Order: sequence, then C-alpha cells, then structure tokens
Amino acid sequence: MGDQKFPSPHEIETIPGTEGWERMYPYHYLFSTEDKERKTYEENMFWFNDGLHYPEPMYPFDIIWDEAWFLALSQFNTRIFMVPPAMGVDHRIINGNIYITPVPVSDPNEIQARIPLFMERAGYYFEHWDELHDNWEKKMREIINELKELKIKLLPEMEELAVVTKGLGTSSGYELLANYDKLIDLGIRCWQYHFEFLNLGYAAYVTFVDFCTRVFPDIPLQKVTQMVGGINVIIYQPDEELKKLAKLAVETGVADQILGGGTIDNVTRQLESSESGRTWLKAWDGAKDPWFYISTGTGWYHHDSSWNDDLNIPLNSIRLYIEKLKQGHGIDRPLAKIQEERERLVKEYRALLQTEEDRMTFDQLHSTSKLVFPYVENHLFFVEHWFHSIFWNKLREVSAIMKDHGFLNDIEDIWYLKRSEIKDALWDLVTGWATGSKAYGPLYWPKEIEWRKGVYQKFKEWTPPPAVGKPPETITEPFTIVLWGITNESMSAWAKLRDIGDPDKVTEITGFAGSPGVVEGIARVCRSVKEIDQLQDGEILVAPTTSPSWAPAFQKIKACVTDVGGIMCHAAIVCREYGVPAIVGTGQGTSIIKTGMYIKVDGSTGKVNIKR
Repeated sequence: MGDQKFPSPHEIETIPGTEGWERMYPYHYLFSTEDKERKTYEENMFWFNDGLHYPEPMYPFDIIWDEAWFLALSQFNTRIFMVPPAMGVDHRIINGNIYITPVPVSDPNEIQARIPLFMERAGYYFEHWDELHDNWEKKMREIINELKELKIKLLPEMEELAVVTKGLGTSSGYELLANYDKLIDLGIRCWQYHFEFLNLGYAAYVTFVDFCTRVFPDIPLQKVTQMVGGINVIIYQPDEELKKLAKLAVETGVADQILGGGTIDNVTRQLESSESGRTWLKAWDGAKDPWFYISTGTGWYHHDSSWNDDLNIPLNSIRLYIEKLKQGHGIDRPLAKIQEERERLVKEYRALLQTEEDRMTFDQLHSTSKLVFPYVENHLFFVEHWFHSIFWNKLREVSAIMKDHGFLNDIEDIWYLKRSEIKDALWDLVTGWATGSKAYGPLYWPKEIEWRKGVYQKFKEWTPPPAVGKPPETITEPFTIVLWGITNESMSAWAKLRDIGDPDKVTEITGFAGSPGVVEGIARVCRSVKEIDQLQDGEILVAPTTSPSWAPAFQKIKACVTDVGGIMCHAAIVCREYGVPAIVGTGQGTSIIKTGMYIKVDGSTGKVNIKR
C-alpha cells in the first residue's frame, strides 16, 4: 500500500475567504505544525474522512456527537475492556470535515499483557449479556424520560411570589444555566451508554469473521454476514409500524381516503368523521411514541428532522405500502427466506470443518455473534433516533430564548455556535437580565454567525480528500474494516478513481459486496430521504449512505449502491434483511453515477459497471 500517495494533513490549504475558521471548532481537533512531536505523529498516521457519519461538513454545535464518541469508543477500548490490539480512535478536522484514525497497540508485549484483562472484563459481559442488556435498555428509557421532562423556561419580568414564600433562593436565570448544563450532560451520558456494548458487539462479530476466513480461506465476507442475518431487531420496528398502519387502512376501508387526502391535517379531518377512520387514527397516534422518533437522516445533524417533526413523511410511506397492497403485492420482509439461507450456510460451512475443536469454536463464535447482533443495530434507535430527535428540539427551546433577547436572528442560528460558546452567551444573557443592563451578545453574535454561515457554505462547496497522512502497509483495525469499509483494497480502488480524474471516463467502480445478487437497471441518485419519493419501481438506488427512514424505498428498488460503509454498516445489513443486492463503500458512487444511467450491480463481487 506504500505506493499510494495521500496529501499530508498539514498541506491542505485554507479555502480563500474562510481564514479564521478554526475558532468554530474545539481547539484540540486542529492539525498542528507548532509542536514537532504532534506534527510527526499526525504525518505518520492515516486519517480518513468519516463520510459514514458525516456526509457534509460539521456545524459547530453538531460536533457534540463526534466529541461524545471520540471519548466513549476510545475509553471502552483502551481503559475499560482493554481490547488487546486496539486503543482508541483519534479525531481531527479539516475545513469542517471530520478525519479519524484508529490508534493501534504497537508493542506486541502489551497486546499479550492485555489479553487476560480483556478476557476477564469482556467475558463478564458476554456471560451476563441478556441481564446487562436489559439493564442498558432500562437506563436508556430513563435518560430519554429525563430529557423529555427537562424544562427550558422563559425568563420572567419579575419572579413569582412563590420564589419568596417558599424560600427557593435561586432564580430563573440560574435555572436556565443549570438546565442547559443538564441538557448537554444528558447528551454526553447517553453516548457513554451508546458504547457500553457496541465495541464488544463488533469484537464478537469480527472474531467470528477472523475464524471463518482462517478456516475457510476462500469464503466471501458476505457469506459470513449471512450466517448472522434474519434476526429481528428494534431498528426495523418503525417501518413495521407503517406496514401495520397500511394493512389496517385496507382492512378498515379508509385506504382511499388516506391515498387521496393530501396532507396529514386534511387526512386527519376526513378520518375523524367516521368510526373506521377514528379506529385508524387511534392506531396512528399509538405508533408515534416512540416509533416516529425516527430520524429522516442519520440523526447526527440537527436538520435530520424526525417523523414526529413532519408527519407527512411517514404518511407518504404508508401510501406507498397501501398501493403495494392494493396491487396484490406482499410488503413484509422475506424473513423466513433469509433465516432459511442462514441455516443452510451454517450447516454447509460447519460440515467442512475437520476437527471437533474447530466445530466447537465455530458453534461458540456463531452463537455469540447471533447473541450480540441485535444490539449492534438496536442502539441506533435508542440513541441516534429517539434521543437525538428530542434533544435537537430541546436545544431549539434554548435558542428561542436567545432569539427573544436579540442574541440570534433566527432559532436555527444556534447551530453555528459551539456548545461552550452557548454557555458563555447564556451567562451574558442572564447577567443582562439580572442587572437590567444591556447584554453584549446582540452586538456580537448575529454578526459572527453571519460570517460563519458564509464560511460553512464554502466548506460545503469544497471536496474533502478521502484521506490524508501515511497509509499503513496493512489495515487491520476491525471497526475500520467492517463499519467504515476502509481496507487496502478500497484505498487502492479510490486511488485509481482519483488517477482517472474525469468522472465521465469511469466505467467501473468497486465497493464492498454488501448483499448478494446481480441486477441491471436504471440508476436513481438520492442524496437524502426527501428524494426517495422520486424513486420508480425497479430502479437502483445510489446514495451517500442510508438510514432506517429509507426502509420504504427497499420495496421499490432492485439494488442499492452507497458511497460509504463496510459490510456491517446499516445499508449493508438492511439490504441483506430485505434480500436486495447491495454494494457499499464505493467512495464516489454518487459523484460518478448519474440518475438515468444504466448500470449493472454485482452484490457478490462488489463491482458496479456503468453502461454508457
């Protein structure tokens, strides 16, 4: 891999007109030229753009989740479970784009010393998985309730008399500061829980993959993933709720009213006038909490609104399912077929093993992978969807107060401030309120935010390099491979595309074989869930990445191609569950493939051929 050249992280030039952008982000995210030791470390590491989580540059506030997993993933690897070959994941930022690098344990003696510690600590979790997982789910429900109940109150002209008569001794200004701190703390704590099981889930899966590739040298990685497929997980439930509502609409005879009723407000008015309509509306209302707290994106950006923020989104998906049902098509996932294929593969590969010891190891690793697999997807619903959807709107309540006091021109301007800057601004605001003097914020923040908006726009127009720094001879860090799809092969493929230069000359792109099957058809490039209603039956979806909100699209498409992700990313897992061929981690699929192109997708080899 040494012949591949990626730019030095210190060579990337500042985009003209964005000078000073560094103040928008935490200072420790910056690549440094001042300290020789830090500079040498940065140049010798391999930093790749985390497009899996961040398909666009970071807003200064939205980086909170990146900070949260910077800490959480790393601490569980390095300080809690003592994962033998892997320390944490280091983070940097270039022109608003996040770059990450796995930090390996370089000393073989240290790896050996960590093994018994890992076996003891991780072993305890694997042995008590179900009871610890039940406890985890309880903690998540409690923290979501705490978030829902957190009150962000307006500042009064005069405090209520009860403050005096009850001897409270604190003010609304203090409460605003304290509740902002609590809001941020809940977010960071939620992300501590997020990684409690996740690294172990991937570690168990990667151990099974390693064993299979050692004893079956020719096994495609995809076959290993199919051996843990067909397992019901919570993340599919929001989509299952939509299917139930579509079936109920047909059963109760209100399908035509829903299909032709226009917006959700019009549909609700129409349905309220009949008994069957009210029955359907009761089921609709029952599904909203928690299942409509599903983000329309990855949940990592404040603008990834949830279904509860725009009820027309789930309504349109229900319409798609109603139409399928009226045409006589089934809308359920082919679960039995996938489970059948899983059992067949397990049986066939197990029969190839020569020794009883290998068969026992296979059985143990396979059953552990099946045990942990649901968590690998379920945490997404609790954290990135349910929690985040409520969190973004709580912060908008803080923003509304700042707007009322002239600190912001628009509620959506708050995202251009770092979380520490919001705390500083709130201190300015409440001291101005407390003293009856004029705060400084209205003179400072609107002007600064205007400048930051211009900088952010320039960041969006810039194309970040897929990686910077020095590629390692071999990439071995498991999460990097299975989640991000960063391998020696994918780096070579990306380098080849870069060498061609002109995207119009590219006739073949390579990614990971995410889900088996070979199909040909017309491509449809969709950059967000809002565009999936343009999909026609039988088209091939080409997207930066997908999220659970995209599930209804899998009823229409023949195959799926994504820019980012490895064999365990969400798009690959969902495509396998829906029996749809998929290629993930192509690097630049959405910039090379155009809507209307005729392409061939081979989900077994990872190759996309463009027929020009």
